Amino acid sequence: MTTEDRGAAGPYTAYDGLPPLHASVVKLPLIHPYAPVIPGRYVTPGGGRLTIRKPAKTFAHLRITLDHLGCAAQLTEEKNAAFKRLALAAEGHCLHAGCRHHAAYVGGVLRSFKVRTGSIQLAAFVRAALAIELGDFSLADRLLKETETLVGPVRPAEAQDEEGGQAEAG
Repeated sequence: MTTEDRGAAGPYTAYDGLPPLHASVVKLPLIHPYAPVIPGRYVTPGGGRLTIRKPAKTFAHLRITLDHLGCAAQLTEEKNAAFKRLALAAEGHCLHAGCRHHAAYVGGVLRSFKVRTGSIQLAAFVRAALAIELGDFSLADRLLKETETLVGPVRPAEAQDEEGGQAEAG
């Protein structure tokens, strides 16, 4: 374990081969891809911070955020595209249930998703996100394919970009 000072935002600590983490998150539990998944805050195997919470306004959706502050390796075009496909898989279930929002996906270092309660199993969604982080896109592709089997074609990720991002409601 090493610690380095990065000015006003620091100190950051590197451990277990992960990218440097801010001192405030070093004590978070490390989430294992096959462990039970419950709402909370975790450090991921790829060095990100994963937060799963139920919004106070509605219990119809779970809010899942994944940030990779300080890790440029998580910002590749391939990973961004895979995270968009994962968000579209969640959106398909929402549309099937009558929700009127687009995929709650925000790209970049802070990714945010909305997953309808009772649609995609939380553990499956989180495992797919963790797999993308580590370079395996097959789980996200499988979830999207399962969604399209259930509800028909979901908007391609490119159409979401053309619409200027996402709109959230519900």
